[in-house]
Amino acid sequence: MELAQVRLFVSDFATCYRFYAETLGLTPQSGATGGPYEKFSPHAGSAGIALQDRAAMAEILAELDDAAAGHRSLVVLRVDDLDAYCAEITARGATLLHGPALLTDRMRVAHLKDPEGNLVELQEWLLLRG
Repeated sequence: MELAQVRLFVSDFATCYRFYAETLGLTPQSGATGGPYEKFSPHAGSAGIALQDRAAMAEILAELDDAAAGHRSLVVLRVDDLDAYCAEITARGATLLHGPALLTDRMRVAHLKDPEGNLVELQEWLLLRG
């Protein structure tokens, strides 16, 4: 398992995009200035910071519809076999909120909370960028 990213839920995607790209100088992965998602990479290291439009993610996890609920971030972990890992962690007491399910043609995901209520996304990459 490896840390893939720390994702920040934002309501003003374009402003946050400019902050991370222009102000902080991080490198955007795709140039999706309008969202709903963009990953930014530092000049060194494998994990990055990603912005996620809150409304787009709320289509998957309805509790994100309420910004006042306090969810501002998401820890993302990449695993090799999502189904096997989810079976393993649910056997150890974890409760899945969503998934495993296809998110895009390149990725399957599952979501859960840690004991403090922080959101965690588990990713299985089906296709890698060429």
